[in-house]
Amino acid sequence: MKRSRHRAQHHAAVLFTGLILLLQAAFAQAALPGALASGEPLPSLAPMLDNAIPAVVNIATQGRVRAQNPLMEDPFFRRFFNMPDMPQERRATSAGSGVIVDAKQGYVLTNAHVVRNAEQIEITLLDGRTLEAELIGMDSEVDLAVLKVPAQDLVQMTIADSAKLRVGDFVVAIGNPFSLGHTVTSGIVSALGRTGLRMDGYENYIQTDASINPGNSGGALVNLRGELVGINTAIIAPAGGNVGIGFAIPTEMVSIIMAQLIEHGEVRRGALGVNIQDLTAELAEAFSVKKDQRGVVITQVVEDSAAQDAGLQAGDVVVAVDGRPVRRAADLRNKVGMSPVGDRVALTVMRDGKQHDITAVIRETSQTTSEGGAFSVYLNGASIRNLRSGELGHADKGVLVETVERGSAAARAGLRPGDVIINANRQDIINLEQLRAAIPNKEDAILLRLNRNGGMFFVVIR
Repeated sequence: MKRSRHRAQHHAAVLFTGLILLLQAAFAQAALPGALASGEPLPSLAPMLDNAIPAVVNIATQGRVRAQNPLMEDPFFRRFFNMPDMPQERRATSAGSGVIVDAKQGYVLTNAHVVRNAEQIEITLLDGRTLEAELIGMDSEVDLAVLKVPAQDLVQMTIADSAKLRVGDFVVAIGNPFSLGHTVTSGIVSALGRTGLRMDGYENYIQTDASINPGNSGGALVNLRGELVGINTAIIAPAGGNVGIGFAIPTEMVSIIMAQLIEHGEVRRGALGVNIQDLTAELAEAFSVKKDQRGVVITQVVEDSAAQDAGLQAGDVVVAVDGRPVRRAADLRNKVGMSPVGDRVALTVMRDGKQHDITAVIRETSQTTSEGGAFSVYLNGASIRNLRSGELGHADKGVLVETVERGSAAARAGLRPGDVIINANRQDIINLEQLRAAIPNKEDAILLRLNRNGGMFFVVIR
């Protein structure tokens, strides 16, 4: 009896197992898409990438950077050990990515920080060829650079209008992370119009969760047609690797900057001639604007400026520019900074509770912005220019520190955007020419007197 019972239980178990297998097979067959069941090709991004990837290049640079040894920065340490008072330099190499956007002319886009301080730039194509590249120009304020290589059987990428992007659109990042070579990652547009990543510059980033890692800088962010929508530029990586938050410069900014870099070798920005601040609920009430209204308040109109010519006034609240809402100061600053000289900008402003439509013509500024490194190795990473009359309420003469790149020599020296250099090496300074004359040797330490928000102080930079 026991043997019969065990045999029956065994047959039942086998039958049950077989039934489960049959049901699983039937379920799997029912769940498979028709294309797979019939042997047709699976949905894939491969055809799109076959066209897009050849336009993305790997970039390798070589240059010299100043050694960052804190002991060597200390004059007491150098004096105690009888070490020479001279800058310590070392050879440096770096890697990044780029995008060919004009195959006939050989133009390649990348980030400015990828090629800054580079003495030699080489790009490697997908087919393995290595070409030497020439730097046409770069704009640190947007972190964009244009290179030129010999136009030899190159493949270019079509540039799309990033203004048509929406949160949730699928995107693909292509680049050279960790110098591994051409690598593809995918994701979606997580947010648009991101700002606040840098201390300075113009920001209007596309945020994406497509993996962007060190080395991806300068690479392509493309849509599902393989068209360029952004240049990958930054990540938030508290642990040193990707956490799903990456940023790209949108092509609506890239196209404008690229055209100026190719034509002039630099960006010649115009000016509206206003100082502004974000609109708060308290300010909205004070200026007779709805509490939920977003916009920026004009705090000062510079004399003899485009804003003054257009009739703008301190206290005006700008709520739209060219029909697009202005929610924060960066929106207006980006629009003006990207507008070429002579461009007409339509501003919608609230004044005394009434709406006014005002058109301003962007005027050329006579101020030339220069890289601080051209004056001193200790000012590397700062962009400086002559101060305009009436531009700042607390200073009427000197050289304005316009931007300071995070982690640069200028930043380590304590310089901040908005500082005004009024004296260098005990010589009063009112323009760039006088600053250059006061620093005869780019390698020497500098004694500067700064005006910071109306407060005066000295600083030794070495």
